[in-house]
Amino acid sequence: MNLFAMASGNQPAPAAPLCSLFNHVEHLAGGIGERNIFRPNALADARNYIAGEWDRQGYEVASHWYETRGLRCANLEVTRIGRKYPEQILLIGAHYDSVIGSPGANDNASGVAALLELSRLFTTGSPATSIRFVAFVNEEPPFFMSRKQGSFVYAHDARRRGDDIRLMVSLETIGYYRDERGSQRYPPLFRLFYPDQGNFIGFVSDFRSRRMTRRLVTSFRAGSEFPAEHIATFRWVPGVAWSDHLSFWRLGYPALMVTDTAFYRYPYYHSAEDTPEKLAYPQLAQVAEGLFRALSAVSESGFG
Repeated sequence: MNLFAMASGNQPAPAAPLCSLFNHVEHLAGGIGERNIFRPNALADARNYIAGEWDRQGYEVASHWYETRGLRCANLEVTRIGRKYPEQILLIGAHYDSVIGSPGANDNASGVAALLELSRLFTTGSPATSIRFVAFVNEEPPFFMSRKQGSFVYAHDARRRGDDIRLMVSLETIGYYRDERGSQRYPPLFRLFYPDQGNFIGFVSDFRSRRMTRRLVTSFRAGSEFPAEHIATFRWVPGVAWSDHLSFWRLGYPALMVTDTAFYRYPYYHSAEDTPEKLAYPQLAQVAEGLFRALSAVSESGFG
């Protein structure tokens, strides 16, 4: 069966970015598979793959190493220096580990694939602010919300260095879309205000980051016809703080999550069935392109 025909409804052959997104997901979730501290060789393979892709794109890769449970782990970072506001940093991140027992195609090879595509797209121009791309390790349990979570280690060090991060954008589980009514669920009351079709990309923040969230969503809608929804709400709402943006909130940085809403839509969340063929690659490609345009627009206007 032709995967692209199946995912896109027998549309014409995919463009190069769509192929790249599929290849990234297939390599991480199909080739490497489950990757976490309990499978250190797979985790290292994923790290090396990302570093290799960035090296091919022409970036100088910085590896931020730290040790946990006797294993050396690394957050990976590349930066496109801004031409007008080089000290201002717009940070885009995604975690490359997967939960125990899952190959992690959507969670979070989809986010890493988009991260790699965005970094590639930004090599073609000169952004006004610095654009930093970070692949985080150890987002999943048992590290989530701990001081050994890769993004917390990174954000803590960034705060200590005095990095001027104006916005952090976490790409988290962004590859699953459905048009059927009833394919989208929410916490109680949220369903009164949002659609019941799981065909949109979501922008999620706490109240402190709502201004930047609205700004990014406005830019996304101006540059893309792909459906987008956004919310700024309490951190304790299930799912709202469940990614690497939480680490940046804890260190006082504005941050938001871009997501397909994970377990509110995706039936294979944190399971062995989170495999590459489940994802909707044409839609993922549209989201990546829309994010590139939106992030470019936000960077161009600067942060004041």
